[in-house]
Amino acid sequence: MNKLNLSDNMIRLRHQRKLTQEALADFLGVTKASVSKWEKGINTPDLLLLPQLAAFFDVTVDELIGYEAQLSSEQIRKRYIQLSKDFAEIPFADAIEKVRSLAHQYFACYPFLLQLCILYWNHYMLAETEEERSQLLLEAVGWCDRILENCNDVGVCSDALVLKAGLHLQLGKAAEAIEALEPSADPSRLAGQNGTLLVQAYQMAGQTEKARSYTQVKQYLDFINLIGDAILSLSLNEKELQKCEETMRRVRGLMKLYHMEALHPNLAAQFYFQSAAVYAGNGREEEALEALAHFEECVGTLLQEERIGLHGDEYFDLLDEWIDRLPLGSAPPRDVQLIRQSLRGAFMHPAFENLKQKKEFLRMIRRMTGGGEENA
Repeated sequence: MNKLNLSDNMIRLRHQRKLTQEALADFLGVTKASVSKWEKGINTPDLLLLPQLAAFFDVTVDELIGYEAQLSSEQIRKRYIQLSKDFAEIPFADAIEKVRSLAHQYFACYPFLLQLCILYWNHYMLAETEEERSQLLLEAVGWCDRILENCNDVGVCSDALVLKAGLHLQLGKAAEAIEALEPSADPSRLAGQNGTLLVQAYQMAGQTEKARSYTQVKQYLDFINLIGDAILSLSLNEKELQKCEETMRRVRGLMKLYHMEALHPNLAAQFYFQSAAVYAGNGREEEALEALAHFEECVGTLLQEERIGLHGDEYFDLLDEWIDRLPLGSAPPRDVQLIRQSLRGAFMHPAFENLKQKKEFLRMIRRMTGGGEENA
């Protein structure tokens, strides 16, 4: 836990009110020497005096001693970004220790605890052993359970439930993930219509700008989910090449129409990577290399952008306010250095085994992992 700031806060609050140490000592019934020692940090007031001291300065006890039980959205965002950088810059064990220390310090700040779960999910694979990776995932599951048991924020609880299911999948516990998600993921439930009803309510209330903004965000997310579902479809139907090629044709058309490679290069890269895996797995090496070339372009765009993360464009021109309200804003869940490091592992996909003899494939690996061009 960070050092408390009782002495500094006492000095600041007393000076703000233009009070002497004697005046404070008289109010509390102690000596001026006692107040002087408190402000110098030599010792601290008796526990029973803290409520009186806080009342004297008209602040809470937490404010008086400098303890933050809750973090603001901006504070959560800054801490996540710094912790993400730590995983790229300091030893993994030290980074994990920092995360655990902050989790203990802000154990009742459930939005922050949720982000720490996400942080674990995006970095657990950096652990050296499978046992340690599993332990980190289980630790994050425990934090999700704490959120679900104690948090009153419906949105945070909903996110924690989905995150818990995802963590269970990473642990190979499909039954637990199904149990968590199946009741709320039923597409026939009326909850799927809540967005449309909300827009209609905004219109009826004369809140046109809110209606326009919400509609655009919903359209953006629906499109992103469509591509995400297409990636899953390619993975599920990888042996049915004809079906996969039709999926690729349709989705590539939509991606071109919506400028997805510039709007969301990360998602576009995932689509091209999965397309390459399907082609390679079916012996279509030239098509696989072509898809990987698109993958390389998207990753290049992603890494060269001044800001890696969510953003709009000329068509999706109302997204910025919504993005700013997200827990991480436009910041990526992982540091750019770790994104680069993960690329080499991506090329180890079993489907690409036959491509390892291709010079074009090897050149691509060198370019994307910092090895430069092959002299051929």
